[in-house]
Amino acid sequence: MDRREFLKKSAALGVGAGLLFLPKGLRGLSRLAAAASYPDLVAVRGGTPETMFDRGIKSIGGMSRFVKHGQKVLLKPNISWDSLPDGAANTSPGLVATVVKHCLDAGASKVVVMDHSIEYWKNSLQNSGVHAAATGAGAIYAPAESERYYQNVAVNGLRLKEAMIHEAVLECDVLISVPVLKHHGGAGVSIAAKNLMGCVWNRRTYHSNSLQSCIADFLLARKPDLCIVDANRVITKNGPRGGSPSDIVEMNSLLISQDVVAIDTAASMMLGRKPGEIEHIRLAAEAGFGRMDLSQLNIERIKT
Repeated sequence: MDRREFLKKSAALGVGAGLLFLPKGLRGLSRLAAAASYPDLVAVRGGTPETMFDRGIKSIGGMSRFVKHGQKVLLKPNISWDSLPDGAANTSPGLVATVVKHCLDAGASKVVVMDHSIEYWKNSLQNSGVHAAATGAGAIYAPAESERYYQNVAVNGLRLKEAMIHEAVLECDVLISVPVLKHHGGAGVSIAAKNLMGCVWNRRTYHSNSLQSCIADFLLARKPDLCIVDANRVITKNGPRGGSPSDIVEMNSLLISQDVVAIDTAASMMLGRKPGEIEHIRLAAEAGFGRMDLSQLNIERIKT
């Protein structure tokens, strides 16, 4: 499916894609809440993931708004799959490197990158390109392939009562979720909240104990301080890994927000989904972790 075909299908659902990812009636929302110092959500279109992030983070106040001098930062991108960057199963390595540099420039004492890979971790790290890009930019990679790196934490969620959470999550001052937007066969979508599933060791618990509820419940343990959604190349079906190049659409977009619910709501609409039908987004909103009503947000759109 090429971009033109995807746009036609999205229009048939009453949903836009790319920069104008909202129904027509909501396109003027950036004028609402005009008194806010910074936008609640920034949507950027055009350019590379790196240049889109440079523009977007500046618009939302710069990385120094989120990362203070001396703080420890954990970046959680998708690095789960033994797939090359063009496969769109993992976060763009260039984007990860750029976020690392912004964090260090803001004064972070260290920036850690981790993901509990699904496929063989050494191949996933190498072939995704994320490990080389992140460490080359000055980040530290935190090993995640052994249970010894995780600690049992009480969550007391609706279905997730406890979880083995990676030590880097427990030690960081700032948690940044940097997912790649994609379809997911079980969760419906894989975005900022679903991405945090890679912070736990016992991910099988999610699948055996209501995947949707567990994704939302994890936010009780640790909610991201900033979310950056890579929507440059997007798997629209057969996710989360994708089956063929025809599953991928070039959306050439990027979203940034502090609000994990709002950014997942907006990004799911880019996939032609109704956010209220994605259970973990609805549950997270009901639990007070963010806002699904985009009409109440100050949204800034940038075309590079």
